[in-house]
Amino acid sequence: MSSDLDLILAANRAFYRAFAGRDTAAMEALWAEAAPIACVHPGWPAVAGRAAVLTTWRQILANPASPRIRCHKEQGFLYGEVGFVICQELLDEGMLVATNVFVREKAAWRMVHHQASPLSAETLGIEEPSSNLRN
Repeated sequence: MSSDLDLILAANRAFYRAFAGRDTAAMEALWAEAAPIACVHPGWPAVAGRAAVLTTWRQILANPASPRIRCHKEQGFLYGEVGFVICQELLDEGMLVATNVFVREKAAWRMVHHQASPLSAETLGIEEPSSNLRN
């Protein structure tokens, strides 16, 4: 049987699969329905409320120019009925750092918050992502 932390990490991976696959239905299914939700996309103002957050995701996923993204170096944390994942998001043009927060809702781990912001390679003391990191 999977531990709650394993299930939170699986929910996090499902989020990035939905993003990469431009799967609006899967993205909407990942977000909590009862708990309050919010999202901070890089360079955007904070968005709160299920309708507003899901509208931003529909716009992003429908935009052919939106970035291709991969999750890297995910670390999960659990505290009772709340869990979160911090990770790096690898893009062709750079790297972001993200926090994804989940709560247990209807016997599943559902996202309540996503925030991503730019991260410079200089901050990490590493080279920029290269094409050999792609799947």
